[in-house]
Amino acid sequence: MKKKVYVEVKLISNKNINKIKALSLLDKSRRSFLRGIFSRTTVISILLILQLLFIIASFVWLDQYRIWVAIVERALAIAAVLYLVNSEMDALSRVTWLILVMIAPLLGSLFLIYTKLDWGYRGLKQRMNFLMDSSSRYLQDNLETLRVLKGNTSTTYHLVQYFDRSRGDFPAYQNTEVTYFPTGEEFFEELKKQLLKAEKYIFMEFFIIAEGVMWGEILRILEQKVREGVEVRVLYDGMIEFSTLSFDYTKRLEKIGIKAKAFSPISPFISTYYNYRDHRKIIVIDGKVGFTGGVNLADEYINKYERFGHWKDTAVMLEGEAVDSFLVLFLQMWSITERQMIVKPYLAKHDKERKAKGYVIPYGDSPLDTDKIGENVYIDILNHAREYVYIMTPYLILDSEMEHALCFAAERGVDVRIIMPGIPDKKYPICLLKLTLENLCVQVSKFIITLLDLSMLKSLSVMIAKQSLGQLILITVACIIILSVQPTYIKLPQSVIFMMIVSKQCEKANALLKKCLMNVQLTKNSLAYSSKPSHR
Repeated sequence: MKKKVYVEVKLISNKNINKIKALSLLDKSRRSFLRGIFSRTTVISILLILQLLFIIASFVWLDQYRIWVAIVERALAIAAVLYLVNSEMDALSRVTWLILVMIAPLLGSLFLIYTKLDWGYRGLKQRMNFLMDSSSRYLQDNLETLRVLKGNTSTTYHLVQYFDRSRGDFPAYQNTEVTYFPTGEEFFEELKKQLLKAEKYIFMEFFIIAEGVMWGEILRILEQKVREGVEVRVLYDGMIEFSTLSFDYTKRLEKIGIKAKAFSPISPFISTYYNYRDHRKIIVIDGKVGFTGGVNLADEYINKYERFGHWKDTAVMLEGEAVDSFLVLFLQMWSITERQMIVKPYLAKHDKERKAKGYVIPYGDSPLDTDKIGENVYIDILNHAREYVYIMTPYLILDSEMEHALCFAAERGVDVRIIMPGIPDKKYPICLLKLTLENLCVQVSKFIITLLDLSMLKSLSVMIAKQSLGQLILITVACIIILSVQPTYIKLPQSVIFMMIVSKQCEKANALLKKCLMNVQLTKNSLAYSSKPSHR
């Protein structure tokens, strides 16, 4: 006689949201050394290394035909240079390729041919363009909104016109409320509340998902919603197979009723396809609520796990008409491997009048087309700024156009400030940052460079203050993480300060330096720049 097994199911509500037990689909206790060696990730890595060794061996074998190789090498190099000189790529990319071709003519030319043929993404590009064209009818501008924009803010109207003519057809919306979350912790709490309210569907698209407290609690809610009849889809980047999730994680999700896909999963063949990753963070709930920002679904983003000091990232929640754009963006990525893209049944009716008075233009950018939508928007912001532009970013890798826009804004009298983490998650952005700062300094006639002792680099790496036409552009490399604690002012011993003043007016330069140092506030493991102490 079979025993009956009774399972107690406790539904989660907003009242006991803080008591959610994290759900895990990976059996971490069964991990072992042998399982790691014979895992799919290890096998793929070995096959990729073998392919690289084969390519190197081919070049060694060709050395016995060096005369013919030299002729082919020069012919390819000449063809590559002619192509690069007449190409439409930006100046920085062109110079990089030219240097590579000059240093290694044969290898550089073949690599250029390989990347430009780009077999890995041709099908992806064609499919994505088809999906954008077929979904454009769901992203139409509201004529009344355009009329109001044209009459009130001509600058915003022209930006809307640019979006309308771009590849994605991104409209402007009015009837949308926006809530800003300055930390991942605040975003996480609101996200759980909104997920519990879902009645029809939940769509999630993320670059990183890692099992732990954050994803475990979300997964527990998603499991409950599936039992309630809510459609749940999860899309994540396939590269995380090498870091946080197993290759069969989509199947594990499907077992509990969640539709799941990995974008561009890893295969054992060298391809330019790997260079195209899905960095989006999008959540759409019933077509009425949408989330986006920089927060991934991993514990370090809510500071349950410390990797690089206190982690600060931001997010926004949209309620209203602008959620339609996020819905279409998600379905475009989801439908890459589908026969057709179904949008209409998921569009919500936005009958409710909201108090928001601003305009919202959600947009997406992609390397699959030649439109640099994101960069053009940033340059437009810098060119139209009148008082200040504050930028907070983990990476500052600028091309000549962005460098010129930043310096031109400062020359016009705009207060431009850039804040970066003092404890970077990757080392190469800091190396590139040094070159960027040098280029920015060359473009401004008067500047001061203040370098601190290497032991202080974790809290304050480099500070460069540049004064031009009486205006200040301040670039601070620091950890601007904890702004809610009581600040303490930084004390700098004179023995660790090295000043290089490139100006004949030393008194003004020293006064500017003192002014900059007075405005630097240092908390326990963070630094913020402001005109007066913050007691938030």
